[in-house]
Order: sequence, then structure tokens, then C-alpha cells
Amino acid sequence: MNNSPEITHDADSTVSASPNATPQVSVAPDNSPDNPPWGILAALITWFVSIAMLAIVPNLCVLPYLAYRYAGTQPTRDVLLRNQTFVFLFVIGWLPAHLLTLALVWAIGTRLGKRSFKQVFGWSWSPNFGLWRSSALAITLFVVTLVLIGLFGGPRTDLDRILESSRATAVTLAIIAVVTAPLVEELIYRGLLYSAFQKAVGQWGAVVIVASMFAGLHVVQYWPNIGAISSITLLSAVLTLTRARTGRVLPCFVVHLVFNGVQSIIIIIEPYLRTLFEHWRHEPVNSFILHISRLLG
Repeated sequence: MNNSPEITHDADSTVSASPNATPQVSVAPDNSPDNPPWGILAALITWFVSIAMLAIVPNLCVLPYLAYRYAGTQPTRDVLLRNQTFVFLFVIGWLPAHLLTLALVWAIGTRLGKRSFKQVFGWSWSPNFGLWRSSALAITLFVVTLVLIGLFGGPRTDLDRILESSRATAVTLAIIAVVTAPLVEELIYRGLLYSAFQKAVGQWGAVVIVASMFAGLHVVQYWPNIGAISSITLLSAVLTLTRARTGRVLPCFVVHLVFNGVQSIIIIIEPYLRTLFEHWRHEPVNSFILHISRLLG
């Protein structure tokens, strides 16, 4: 019997008040998030396919443009990253990749609708971890990540270059980061993967494995920016611990959604903020506003 301590989550439970009652181990019901009908192999295959879709689908979306624009030539990676149309079409390709992944996750998790999506993924609120606590955690997490980025910093990443490519690309990326990315990632990592690993190796093993998988995949995206890598590692740990604490995916999704949402709002309004701060630089303003304007460059 496994005697290692576990995070007690808020799943409904009943404890006998009788002093003579025999202690019983709580067993998760069938098809619940803690006793999923899928195994590690199915979860890993879905995870791998989701990565493959993000690699293949966007490239398929840009193939017609590449054939038209660079017929008979081999553009370098740097040349492509400087091509605004290419970058925009590539980012657009993430949307169908996410939608295909969602369809696959739904098919695996519910067996094509034969099971309840809400039940198998824990798409409900924990009694002590609802909307406001999830939102507050996300905002706190965002502030902490700003501090980490400020402390460690780092060079520009490919994601930075994508955001700087064009206004249309930045807005599209901001929308995808809210509309599909949190849902896809939470259903895969804190849904399929976490549930399968927890059933096989226990709660703490699942926390370590899933948090490492999520952070590790994003390291490639943010390398070599230590500040960004530290931030995504913290986000991964918090999201996975939230799943362990609540026994549900919905709180994780809301934390992720609000976290990405704050960043997306900043991306969308940044040009207007810059214009406003540039105007304030020529007007008498308090020292706090001046400090913020310098931070934003």
C-alpha cells in the first residue's frame, strides 16, 4: 500500500462519525477524473498527435503561399520570420490544429460521446476553489511572472519575433491564446495525461511528470530566455498542483484562461498605451506614470 502523503482535493467525500467505524479507503467512481477510462498509452498518443498537428497543419497552411512567393528558391528561416504574410498565415494555422486536437481529445475522453465530458474531465467547480479564487490565482501568478522576467530577463525569442511581425499577427495570436489554447492544453495535460498518470503512479508522480512535460515542451519555444522559461515552469507547476488540489480540470482552465487573457489584452492595447505614454512624456505627470512609461520603452 502506498503510504506517501498526497494532496487532499475537494472531491465530495463522506466520513463516518462513529468511533467504531472501520476506516475505508476512498475509491474514485468509474469514469471520474481520478479514475479515467483511458490509460497512459492513449493519453501519450493524443499528446504526441497534438504536437504533430501543431507542426504539420500550420506548414500545410503556408504551402500555397510559399509555392507562389518563393517558387524555385529555398528561403532561410530568418527570411521567413521577416516575411509578414508567411508569419501571419502560419499563426492562423494554429487554429485548425487546435480544433482538430479538441476533436481528438473529445473522441478519446468520451468515446465519441458515449461518456459524459463533464464527468470524465471534471468540468465542474470545486467547493472551495471557484471562479473568483481561480481568477485571483491567475492574476497573482501573472504578477509573479513579471517579476521573474524582470529579474532574469533574456534575449528575444521566436515568439517575440512573431508578435513583432505585424499588427494582424499579434492580434491573431492574442485571440488564439484565449479562445483555443487554454482549453486544448488543459484537456491534454491536466485532463488526459494527469488522470492517466495519477491512476498509474499516484498523485505526486503525476504532478512531477505532467508539470515537466508541459514546461519542457515550452522550453523549446522560449529558449534561451531564462525569464520566460522560469515563468512557464512556474505556471506549469501551479496549474498541475491546482488539478491535484481540486480533482478537477475546470479550475485549471480558468486559471490558464485568465493568465493568457491578461497577456492578450496587453498585446492588443499596447500600441495605444505607447501612444498615451509618449503623449504623457511631454506633459507634467507624476513619477509613477513616468516610471511605468520607461518600463514599457
